[in-house]
Amino acid sequence: MGPAAYGFVDFLVSAKQRMWQVLPLNPTGYGNSPYAALSAFAGNPLLISLEFLVRDGWLYQGEIEGLAGHYGQADFDRAWNEKLPLIQRAAQRMLDGGQHPVREHFEQFCKNNAYWLNDYVRYVVLRREHDYACWCDWPDPLAAREPGAMNAFDAEHADALWCERAVQFLFQQQWSALKSYCNQHDIQVMGDMAIFVNYDSADVWANREIFDLKKDFKPRVVSGVPPDYFSATGQRWGNPLYLWKQIEKTGFDWWVKRVQRQMELYDVLRLDHFRGFEAYWEIDAAEETAVNGKWVKAPGAKLFKKLQAVMGKPLPLVAEDLGLITAKVDKLREDFAMPGMRVMQFGFSDRGAHLHLPHKWVQNMVAYTGTHDNNTTLGWYRDDVDDETRRNVQAYVGPLHHQNDVVWALIRAAERSVANTCIIPLQDLLHLGSDGRMNTPAGTDGNWAWRFHPEALHPDIAAQMAAITEMTDRDGYVAPDEASGATV
Repeated sequence: MGPAAYGFVDFLVSAKQRMWQVLPLNPTGYGNSPYAALSAFAGNPLLISLEFLVRDGWLYQGEIEGLAGHYGQADFDRAWNEKLPLIQRAAQRMLDGGQHPVREHFEQFCKNNAYWLNDYVRYVVLRREHDYACWCDWPDPLAAREPGAMNAFDAEHADALWCERAVQFLFQQQWSALKSYCNQHDIQVMGDMAIFVNYDSADVWANREIFDLKKDFKPRVVSGVPPDYFSATGQRWGNPLYLWKQIEKTGFDWWVKRVQRQMELYDVLRLDHFRGFEAYWEIDAAEETAVNGKWVKAPGAKLFKKLQAVMGKPLPLVAEDLGLITAKVDKLREDFAMPGMRVMQFGFSDRGAHLHLPHKWVQNMVAYTGTHDNNTTLGWYRDDVDDETRRNVQAYVGPLHHQNDVVWALIRAAERSVANTCIIPLQDLLHLGSDGRMNTPAGTDGNWAWRFHPEALHPDIAAQMAAITEMTDRDGYVAPDEASGATV
């Protein structure tokens, strides 16, 4: 969230873009995946800018010199070992600052966020104290959150707990400033929220009563999806499933707080695996794959009605409605006026997939060339598809003199569609091949580590994107004689 992030926003401005979609910003757990977070509410400390901690007086310049370079593949282990201690040092200095002007803001932050913050910092310190073992393997009194054990722990580790609160405050400060910079330049930020939470997380440990767990606290059933485009054996995600009836009895309290927290961070929120709000794939925890499972009804309509009552209409939500989508899933999305998603790469395999091509799109939709779960457009065209699919692509977008031309051909096709919103992955703007892929679903190694170098954001790319954006009326300009309406 440092200077390079602001440089990226400046690039978006020069390219006449009006929305920045980000992956979940939560602290990552298994495989460094933002979809396997340690908390559904907290921010990832590793995103905190050391440069800005120096600027704000919490670190000295000499303390950050000689660290690893900022670019290339992300080295999470090195960042954890070298960067996190410096962030904690800065947090402690802030706490030791007495009546520094920031102190009042910090105390207000702790008060406003106590409903998740207190349990999260306990979880972080306990996890560290037990060599990062899963909470279910902690001593029984702590795993079970027995009041006496928790009170004793709070008293013994008070300093460490306050330090972790301060780390979250520093994240909040820096992210709020960056988002404000976006909004000042007429750019909205679209966040991303996974429907399920990680088993080894502060959320499950602190809210066991709303998850389907056995007496030993282990999951009885877990999440996933049946065999699909990405995997012949489906995807066994392994997240614990919700006890929706119990959650409904509380007025969906945990879910309301979760979405409200996200809307403090973002302008628009993408709901990952939207189909799970209508029905979800339930897998026995003993199963090794997702092949054997069943669909179980979810109370999505009741949840969204509750969110409307609390947050108003329309809900600023986008439905990730990819995969096996039924008429009931479509109706749930349409009943709450949520835009769905279409991904051009999916549209060329056969006639049944043509709903992902622009001639089938509608206005209330978010269009993509590809997503973080796909190869880059160039990598897909070069490495993943057969000759028949390549012929289908050229039949749709016109002859390609070189295979590299496919990237801008698909970008132009998406941008000139009727879809109100069009998101282009940065890897496509940078014309990257398979080495720029962010994630391979069902894969375990090498995911989530791609980063761009600021020098790659060449002014010529911004100029080309700005020209397309202006010509397709996506730059926010509304002619005086046009009827009023939303433009994105």
